Amino acid sequence: MYDRVFNFSSGPAVMPEPVLEKAAEEMLNYEGSGMSVMEMSHRSKVYDAIIKEAESLLRKLMNIPEEYAVLFLQGGASLQFDMLPMNLACGSGTVDIVLTGMWTNRAYAELKKLAKPHVVASSEDKTFTYIPKLTPEMFDDSADYVHVCWNNTIYGTRYTQIPPCKAPIVADMSSCILSEPVDVTKFGCIFAGAQKNLGPAGLTIVIIRRDLLGKQPEDLPVMLNFDTHIKNSSLYNTPPTYAIYMCKLVLEWLRDLGGVEAIAKVNRRKAEKFYAFLDGSDMFRATVSGVDRSIMNIPFVTGDNELDARFIAAAESAGFKNLKGHRSVGGMRASIYNAMPEEGVDRLIDFMSEFEKRERAK
Repeated sequence: MYDRVFNFSSGPAVMPEPVLEKAAEEMLNYEGSGMSVMEMSHRSKVYDAIIKEAESLLRKLMNIPEEYAVLFLQGGASLQFDMLPMNLACGSGTVDIVLTGMWTNRAYAELKKLAKPHVVASSEDKTFTYIPKLTPEMFDDSADYVHVCWNNTIYGTRYTQIPPCKAPIVADMSSCILSEPVDVTKFGCIFAGAQKNLGPAGLTIVIIRRDLLGKQPEDLPVMLNFDTHIKNSSLYNTPPTYAIYMCKLVLEWLRDLGGVEAIAKVNRRKAEKFYAFLDGSDMFRATVSGVDRSIMNIPFVTGDNELDARFIAAAESAGFKNLKGHRSVGGMRASIYNAMPEEGVDRLIDFMSEFEKRERAK
């Protein structure tokens, strides 16, 4: 027997228990191979089947057309802040970007080194608690691409509409990929760190339209060239083999649940319950309002730092882990990714309700 807590970490995040159990069963002997996946050569036939199945599952779950390449890379989503301009900012050199939090700010800092960034809009004036309203005239029609962060892990906002731009959209979906359906054909590139909805840390997924490539400079370092990884099916060098295997197990789990459409219903229900509680509470409040609210990351506060600290400590003792907000904003944050069971949200709401009653009774 073992005790599992409810892990509300923003990442690395909760994993589906059936996935962890399957990985444990196969740890010493994967499908009769006599070895663990983490011991396996990435050039072996057994491992080749694993990575091909992972790609096939992702394509089916997200309806990814063949004109898009699917890559399994290292370096985290942050490396894409450099690889993307190196590979795609090869026309005008201009890249439009919408600033909605820390991750777009970091991307912007890299763009200033490698391209000519144009800030379309920013929500910094209200501590990134909303997505700016975007209109066509705000964009540079000559831009090579537009960079957005589709879901903001720290500040709890998300896009609900495709930006009205002519240039290809490059979307960081690290904290929302596979949480609800998206039309991949509306994007030039989607990239995501795995450690939230796809598997353990160490793997980054890149889904990129093939016709955007081929214009890279000849002196681009080989490992930073998307074409290198496309031509070698993500096997130019040793990839994060075990993380890819775990990703495959997560994708199988999601498929068996009924796919993205099925998990989206659960995710929306979890978020609606939690926001409804916050909106009705006299103690807790959400920091984001309206349609921009994330269904994956929900920041909330009491307005009293000492009370926040007491709540976090009490929640920790009760088995609700990693509810402390990001150090840049404080307060609390509940990350309720695909693998967070609905029971976890229900029990957290019950705990918060009881905590509020106790505090009011003092």
